[in-house]
Amino acid sequence: MGPLEGVKVLDLSQIVSGPMAAAMLGDQGAEVIKLESPGGDPVRTVGARKGNMSAIFISVNRGKKGRTLDLKNPADHAEFERLVAWADVLIENFRPGAMERLGYGYARCAAINPRLIYASITGFGADGPYANLRAYDPVVQAASGIAASQAGADGNPALVQSLVADKVTALTMAQAITAALFARERSGVGQHVQVAMLDAALAFNWPESMYNHAFVEPADPFPEYGTLTRLWPAKDGFVSMAAIQDSEFAAMCEALGHPESLSDPAYATMAGRFGNLARLLPAMAAEVGRRTRAELMAGFVAAGAVGCTANSRAEVLADPQVRHNELIVEVDQGAHGPVRVVRHAARFSATPARSPTPAPLLGEHN
Repeated sequence: MGPLEGVKVLDLSQIVSGPMAAAMLGDQGAEVIKLESPGGDPVRTVGARKGNMSAIFISVNRGKKGRTLDLKNPADHAEFERLVAWADVLIENFRPGAMERLGYGYARCAAINPRLIYASITGFGADGPYANLRAYDPVVQAASGIAASQAGADGNPALVQSLVADKVTALTMAQAITAALFARERSGVGQHVQVAMLDAALAFNWPESMYNHAFVEPADPFPEYGTLTRLWPAKDGFVSMAAIQDSEFAAMCEALGHPESLSDPAYATMAGRFGNLARLLPAMAAEVGRRTRAELMAGFVAAGAVGCTANSRAEVLADPQVRHNELIVEVDQGAHGPVRVVRHAARFSATPARSPTPAPLLGEHN
């Protein structure tokens, strides 16, 4: 039994942010009904797919039951209200005002079920100058400063090539829902939980990417975080390394065989290393470039250094630690064949998360 065993979730959301939040609750034991319009979630046909089952859809809708209702059709309203009364949590990520126009905003649903946690995801917020904008991940990356934090040597902003804003919104909402459920255990009543993608993305980006804008009064400037990180070319690919603490630099030198080029006493402290980057970085690059990724990884592991190979997408599947952690699970998706998904990341000693199960066909459980 997962930690959320007995919790019932009605998932009206589409694309990634809402469905992924609901999937996390399902992994933790909740019963989740994916409620789609007759046309289905648009992400069913986005990316690699077989028929109307895309890999993205399967990943963020695994383990759910599939129902279809048309909330624009009054004939379906009675059944929807029955589901609202059944649910502990309702998740929606439509544009602001859409649920109210359908007749099922928070006030109406709370009147049907006062214990309901009504979770709303928007792009920019329920109101304000951008409230009417349609929002997808790249737009939110741009507005939140994530794109600016990815700027290269030319200073131009760049997008993270991942749905980072969608996914951090999902994580934020899943945690907020569990907090609201905990509060309900004390108060006996539900509440409206709102997460804007902009809010979640900016909060996620803030600690290191915005540190030069944190102090209101002037403070000592520091290089932007992104300029301090890089991938290092080895003989046969790339590795990532870091050494903030003095002990970590010592471990990296050990992993590289204590080369003479890195033995300057000035490098022993962080201040010394930053003050001599013009000499240190080329020396490090030369030492890394003499070795294969396998040789470097063996050194990192033996020395307990901060470093790892930069895996290709295909190499991730065979990575020894990924395999040891049993992260990737094959799910039988029926006529669509076996599909790889990633198990829930958290491990619970007393209430283990569920092993992933298939995503529903459109209206499979009507």
